[in-house]
Amino acid sequence: MKKILIIHTGGTIAMMEDKETGAVEQDQQNPLLLHTDSLAAIANVMVEELFQLPSPHITEKEMLMLKKKIETSIKEDKIEGVVITHGTDTLEETAYFLDITVQFDIPIVVTGAMRSSNELGADGPYNLISAVRVAASDSAFGKGVLVVLNDEIHTAKNVTKTHTSNIATFQSPQYGPLGIVSKRDITFHHMPTIRETYDIEVVTKNVVLLKAYAGMDGSILRAIQMIHPDGIVIEALGQGNLPPTMVAELKELIENGIPIVLVSRCFNGYVQDVYNYEGGGRQLKKLGVIFSNGLNGQKARLKLLVTLEMTNDHDELQEMFFK
Repeated sequence: MKKILIIHTGGTIAMMEDKETGAVEQDQQNPLLLHTDSLAAIANVMVEELFQLPSPHITEKEMLMLKKKIETSIKEDKIEGVVITHGTDTLEETAYFLDITVQFDIPIVVTGAMRSSNELGADGPYNLISAVRVAASDSAFGKGVLVVLNDEIHTAKNVTKTHTSNIATFQSPQYGPLGIVSKRDITFHHMPTIRETYDIEVVTKNVVLLKAYAGMDGSILRAIQMIHPDGIVIEALGQGNLPPTMVAELKELIENGIPIVLVSRCFNGYVQDVYNYEGGGRQLKKLGVIFSNGLNGQKARLKLLVTLEMTNDHDELQEMFFK
């Protein structure tokens, strides 16, 4: 059987609900540990609780800890797959960070739960079993970091949380799941064509994420300059357009060497330099705004954090974001 490392990090999947108050909170003991023995029929599992945090408490620091733990375990313990249990609010961000930084091709699967362990219909134990099955599957090798919940397998790059409470919250807009988990098989029906990784040891940059809206002006950009950002990601309107009242401040930031990455606030499609009016994508591209190829805002922010550890060159960053 495959040697699989399970890393618990906290989140709803490791929490209990107080029946009197309805509050969901971390218990003294991770309830998932009760299910470790049931995984023995699937794989030779090693279990580690790296930390116990609700996912809104997760930062790039913890993501980097996970990366280093995984790479060390591959080298020293010869593990053949990894499963990470994680809170769902920032699960897609941790998964994507690992996808672009871990330098190995073994299956790495991130899973979570929408219902705490003592709720009726708790999905955590089942998702954990499904994730271990995927991590132990030969067909999961070389497909990048995967996200497994609710019998579906998604890529870290495309998956996003789409519902506040539904157990089918994780979806991959435009692309759909990569595969499915059934009672008998792990089935992949398509696979990613490109895998990009960046070998970093630290995350030191400060990157801000903004969402564009009708009537937005440059005042927020002027305010952001006070915290000396290393980069800014903007979820733009439509195909990559912004209100004209932001252009002067954008130009100033770019002239000062601050990279600006543009994504769309839409769920589907990607930004393009099409419109040639004030604030339109074509004008923004000429100013030096970097256009991303389909990432959502939170993942583009992580990618800029990572790539800025390697370069601040505009052309190199644009090439990286086109992948």
